[in-house]
Amino acid sequence: MKNLKQILVSAFTTILIVSLVLYFTVSHVFAQNLKTYKGDNNFSWSVPKLDSAKKTVFIIASNAGTEMFDFMAPYYLFNATGQANVYVVAEKKAPVLLVNSLFILPHYTFSEIDSMQITPDVIVIPNVTIHLKEPPKEIIVNWVKSQCKETTILLAICDGAATAAATGLYDGKPLTTHASDLGKLKKKFPKPLWVANTSVTESGNLYSTAGVSNATEGSLTVIKRVFGEETMQTVRKDIHYQQDTIKVAHQSKVVTTGTITRIIAKKAFQKDYKVGVLISDHVNEFELASLLDTYTRTFPASLNTFTINGAPVTSKFGLQLYPTGEVKNNNVNELHVINARASQLAGHPLFPKAKVVAYTTASAQYPIELYLDRIGLLYGDKFKSCVKLMLDYN
Repeated sequence: MKNLKQILVSAFTTILIVSLVLYFTVSHVFAQNLKTYKGDNNFSWSVPKLDSAKKTVFIIASNAGTEMFDFMAPYYLFNATGQANVYVVAEKKAPVLLVNSLFILPHYTFSEIDSMQITPDVIVIPNVTIHLKEPPKEIIVNWVKSQCKETTILLAICDGAATAAATGLYDGKPLTTHASDLGKLKKKFPKPLWVANTSVTESGNLYSTAGVSNATEGSLTVIKRVFGEETMQTVRKDIHYQQDTIKVAHQSKVVTTGTITRIIAKKAFQKDYKVGVLISDHVNEFELASLLDTYTRTFPASLNTFTINGAPVTSKFGLQLYPTGEVKNNNVNELHVINARASQLAGHPLFPKAKVVAYTTASAQYPIELYLDRIGLLYGDKFKSCVKLMLDYN
């Protein structure tokens, strides 16, 4: 009996210690202190001219933090139609953090749009409640409600579902979100008809998507509705989307304790890279967001964007991009370069310690797949599966 007691006490103590270690390790791994803009405020505000012959798309952004792919994917895809005025609208005339490795400038503030009386055909709501740590901002919720008319199409992406649900517009209507957040949001907002195992929901003019990566399916679905099959197919081919039709079937797989344990093991026993991504003018927003959002889920020691001279650059469709990293005295040991030859940067004096990973336009692979394949080679297929879960790419 005494031995049994000792065994039980020993087992309990071991479980307690392991639990505490896991708790503090997980807190450290998943803690994401959002970056703040520290550059100068001499901004060059650039706004695309309104073409009355085109449809108008508003993409909502929160200055404090907006999810990268949720935002960039629809921005690129709607622009790629060539038939839309696409505007980024935020609360403040100030940089927007695309979590957690890039700043962009919005085109307009909510109040500016109100004064100009521009009417949107489509409103896109990305995840602007990062990690669901805070409730949806009242100013965003109210502004979306004020902009939604009978004919306005609303697309909520990933945890943008929280903001969408808070508007009340989805009450009694289907709504989905990231698989790992579905239960939490269902408790917080019980009135929508929460749906699992689908990439996209549709009810009249109300659309929503599953997590992160499903921003592609949601955007393509709305593009097909607004601009037609032919335009959708052109955009689909542009990004090397794998299916001939838009994928709707989805497996809502949640991030589990096993997933977290594997991430911790990777942090503890495999190389932790200080990752840099070099950006330049005309960078493809879709490819850039795919790279940054995929690699951030490998939990590198650091992940920052850089420009050669530290100055902002302009993306393919006109976004002003501001890097989060400072070139001077950087400690990057893996530098990713989109659309540039590795030989041009190998041994670049600004990145003396960095191994260069270059991507070319010759790749006919869907960007997320391209980056996931490399992660699989680095860390193994099981860790690659963890990244897919966090992207809700199932």
